[in-house]
Amino acid sequence: MNAGIVGIGRYVPEKVLTNADLEKMVDTTDEWIKTRTGIEERRIASDEVDTSDMAFYAAEKALKDAGITAEEVEMIIVATVTPDHPFPSVACMIQERLGAKKANAFDISAACAGFMYGIITAKQFVEAGTYKNVLVVGVEKLSKIVDWEDRNTAVLFGDGAGAAVISPVSEGRGILSFELGADGTGAKHLYQDETIIMNGREVFKFAVRQMGESSVNVLEKAGLTREDVDFLIPHQANIRIMEAARERLGLPEEKMSMTINKYGNTSAASIPISIVEELENGKIKDDDLIVMVGFGGGLTWGAIAIRWGR
Repeated sequence: MNAGIVGIGRYVPEKVLTNADLEKMVDTTDEWIKTRTGIEERRIASDEVDTSDMAFYAAEKALKDAGITAEEVEMIIVATVTPDHPFPSVACMIQERLGAKKANAFDISAACAGFMYGIITAKQFVEAGTYKNVLVVGVEKLSKIVDWEDRNTAVLFGDGAGAAVISPVSEGRGILSFELGADGTGAKHLYQDETIIMNGREVFKFAVRQMGESSVNVLEKAGLTREDVDFLIPHQANIRIMEAARERLGLPEEKMSMTINKYGNTSAASIPISIVEELENGKIKDDDLIVMVGFGGGLTWGAIAIRWGR
């Protein structure tokens, strides 16, 4: 029995913060931001909307897409580094709001790789037969931990949420292989003090290498080749990092998701937000082989090869 994604949803705030807006806030330019990151605008949640709110909105959509009720959910995993409070977990907060009375609930912290960690954790419980339906949410309100006077990081991040229901899928579909990794020696390059602190040069070098390596590794584990890949969904951190992963797989531009221009880096939410975008654009179809790959603070990384469909 393979586990796969049977329902997915997302939420992005209404407020748009453009590069032109940022030009008025810090010493930067629209051209500089676009050239180096690929970002043109990002979404910012209002003071009234916190991480758990966005997680709840995305989760509701994922359950509806999966065609299940909240009471059929047996586990809730929320990947976030920006919870409403140190505790209770965001997962417990949305368990109550959804009415998922039978579900256990917990948060995980793997930064931008969090959604990959959550999906792979869910897969173990589903394929072991312990649970049938696991809800995984990647959500961040990064605007509350960004230093809006630091031009190196203020331009990068946005807010949003994406959620997926992980359940058994038909034979040949679902998660075919995965890779998870961490390198704590790199923790000093990307962390939160009062705000996000990043050594951009070191993170860039790590990400360019790891995103490509992990993408190739999950294909080898699944007994597949780069020619088998229909679509790549990389963590939306930086267009140059994403392009390096695409080139490592030898894919044309149209076979890679690119939503960073609209949403910026939404950390754990970026991959599920992108999945929904590409489904709506008709770029992901049943039985397509999809590679998802992400990296984040920790340093952490994760990749999945999945045959799309229920």
